[in-house]
This record gives sequence, C-alpha cells and structure tokens, in this order.
Amino acid sequence: MRTYDRIDYKCDGRDSHMRHIDIKKLLKSGLAINIAILAASIALIYSLISLYFCSHFFFNTEINGANVSLKAHSTAAQAIKEYMKGYELQLTERNGEAEEIAGHDIGLQYNEKAGISGIYSLQRPFQWMGSLFEGKKYTISDLYVYNQDLLKNKIDQLNCLNRTAAEPQNVNFKYSSGLYEAVKEVYGNTIIRDQLNKAVKASIEKGETSLNLEEEHCYKEPKYTLSSYKTHIVENLLNRYVSANITYQFDDKKETVNGDAIHKWLTVSEDLEVVINKTAVQKYINELGRKYDTVGVARNFKTSVGKTVTVKGGLYGWKIDRDAEAEALLENITRGEVVEKEPVYIQKALFRGEDEIGNTYLEINITKQHVWFYLDGKLLANGSVVTGNPNRGWSTVTGVYMLNYKQEGAVLSGQGYEANVTYWMPFFGNTGLHDASWRYSFGGEIYKRNGTHGCINAPFYLAKTIFENIEVGTPIISYEEG
Repeated sequence: MRTYDRIDYKCDGRDSHMRHIDIKKLLKSGLAINIAILAASIALIYSLISLYFCSHFFFNTEINGANVSLKAHSTAAQAIKEYMKGYELQLTERNGEAEEIAGHDIGLQYNEKAGISGIYSLQRPFQWMGSLFEGKKYTISDLYVYNQDLLKNKIDQLNCLNRTAAEPQNVNFKYSSGLYEAVKEVYGNTIIRDQLNKAVKASIEKGETSLNLEEEHCYKEPKYTLSSYKTHIVENLLNRYVSANITYQFDDKKETVNGDAIHKWLTVSEDLEVVINKTAVQKYINELGRKYDTVGVARNFKTSVGKTVTVKGGLYGWKIDRDAEAEALLENITRGEVVEKEPVYIQKALFRGEDEIGNTYLEINITKQHVWFYLDGKLLANGSVVTGNPNRGWSTVTGVYMLNYKQEGAVLSGQGYEANVTYWMPFFGNTGLHDASWRYSFGGEIYKRNGTHGCINAPFYLAKTIFENIEVGTPIISYEEG
C-alpha cells in the first residue's frame, strides 16, 4: 500500500489582499463607466431638447397675455390671434362691482407689422431649463391695435364714471366731552378719468385680462388718513387748544372760556392746518366789552341838593382794550393755559359794581352853576362857578369824566383868547376847571350871557383847595338837572 505524504497549503495573506484590491478596482471602473454613460445620455437628451427650443418657445411663456408655451415660432402668431378672439378686460372697482371691456367692442386686432421675432433671440435654447421654474412674460409695443374712438365710447359708458360721485374726505376731527378724536377718512368713488384711460390702454396693450382700479390708483384719494403722521400732530394740537381754561374776573363776576367755547372757533383746513377763527375770538371780546365796559353808560347819581339825576356820557369807567385782549386770548389758547386774569384795559374806573364813582369826586351842577368836591365822603369845598356859554354853542360837556392831570401855572389859549391861570385841572381835552382872576362874580345866570368856551371858571380860593386835594383819575360828574 502506497503511502502519501500530506502536504499543507497555507494561504499567503498578501495574495488574498491583492485579489480584494483587484475586485474593488473592477467595481469602481464599472461604476465610472455607468456614470459616464448616464451623463452622456443626459447631455444628449438636454441637447436634443435644446435643439427643439431652437424653433419653439420655452415652458411658461406669454406674449402680451397670450400663452405660447412650447409653441413653434411659426405657429405662435396664430395662437396670439386665437387669444384675441375671446379677449376681455375685467375692471374690478372699489365697491366690488366688475365691468368688462371686450376686444370685439373696440375692434381689437393683431398687428402683423409688430411681429414677435424679436423674442426668439431672447430665449437661448440651452437655457430652457429655467423656464420650468420661472415663467417669462414679454410685451411687444403695438402688438395689438384697436379703434381709439370705440374705446373712448366704451369707457364713457362705464358705470364707475356715471354713478353719483362721492368725493373723498380727509380724516376729520370730532369734539366731544372736552376732547377731540380723529374720525376715519372717507375714500369715496370718484374716478380720475385720465388715470383710468391710461390704465385701461396699458392693460389692453399688454393683453392683461384684469385691472384693479384701486391698485392702479384710478380713484381720488384722501390726502390725509388716520395713519398719517400729521393726523396725530393735529389731534394733539387741537386737544392742547381746548384744554385752555381762561377765567376773566370782573369784581364778583366771572366769565370762563374753555373747550366748549374754543372748539367752535377751531377749524382744520384741507392741508390739516389748525385755524383759530380770529374774527370769532374778537367777537367774543367785543361781547365782553359790551357787557362790562362802563364808559359813557347811564348812571343814577344822587346830587348834593338831594335830587337823583341820570348822568350819561363821558369818559370815566372801565374800558377793555378789545384788540389787545383778543391777541392775549389767542395766546392763552395756543398755549393751552389755565389762568384767572383781568382783561387788558384801556382804562379803569376806581371801583367795579353799581357805584363806580366812590366817595371822592368833583360834582358840577351846570343848572345851579355850583361845584362840590368830596374827599373820602366828606365835603371839602364847594362854591359858585361859571360854565360854558350855551347861547354861543360852548356848553360845558355833561357826563362822568376823570381828572386827566393837574398843572400849576398854565397858559390857556384858543380862538380869540389867551389866559394865564394858576390852577389847571383838565378832564376832557381842553375842558377843565381852573381859577379865573379876571372874574369878580360867579354863579347865577352869568354863564348864559358871559360864559366860558366850555371850561369851569372858579374863584381862586375854591380852585386852590380843589387842586391841592384832587388826584389824577378822580371822577368828575358834570350834569344838568333837566
């Protein structure tokens, strides 16, 4: 029996590793080939499609509203003509109404002369891929033509131009309970004809099928709205004005100007400018003057002989400076001030109330040709005088006046006379009381035949006593008993 020696074969690790690398290379080589084949196929397909688009429009392509996607260049014009046959432009109006302008109503036609060939070069065949994601809309001028007169007539017949127009109104301001609030603007429905014409023509020429009149700004719009910056400024300004509270003091009486009166004097212009009616303010001050001015009013006066006479006229009393106070009140309002005040006066009496004269005054009784001077309620001096000659038109004025000033040593002159006096006390222009050294008698009927030019001639002693005790502003009451 043959005996065989056993031989053990051991696998060399390096050989195994080499065989593994060879397999990987082989696999990688096959994948690369496949990828190359795929890429070449895609490139070929892309090139073939690009070749197609050498004579066709891209995906999602419109020309003046007509869809020519994937249309051959040679058939695109026909597609546009078909689009025009049923063309309508829908107008959407502010109130939600819709109106149409149909192509056949305005003689809409395709303009063969305009042509679309210029678009061919804009679509480069190898760029067709982008049209899958983003459409292209082209507009050619004069591609569509229409009858201008027919379009004008069609626009003239639109309801939006023939209904009653409501004009737009700016934001407004309402006063209530001491405050102003902004009131929302009104948009109205008034069409801007030129803008409408322009928008309609542009839409038709572009082949658009819808036109929103509001978006195309075909309506007259309010200039200022609730959201306008100036609205808030004006609202704050109005509220500052009506926050003013001005209280006029007239002794124990008061008059108040507050928002309830002020808001009636305020207006807001179209440009949102706040205007205070100066005429109305002046009128209010004039009314105050008529109510509280006392210059020249009739006064009941108890005379030194016991009779009560009514004296009216003269320059004594309270008198508001109406122009100056109107300006002052305007200033109070614009600053929104809360104040108690006296008005600006041209002149003041010594007192307010029923008895403005008080108990220091000079009384001139023309009828009796006599004067009395009271100081703090006590009779200080009195005596006969000579007043103006009524028969020559020089009667002494009547009414309540006040001493303007007093002068020691004066020369009085007029037409045909000149006189030196020691004590001069004028109360109405060149009319006043003074001494008259040239006279030897006073009182009685002298004034009717040898009276003055209007002044009151008094004996030296009487003029001196009055002069030394009377003060500027002292009331002077001149009257006839009637």
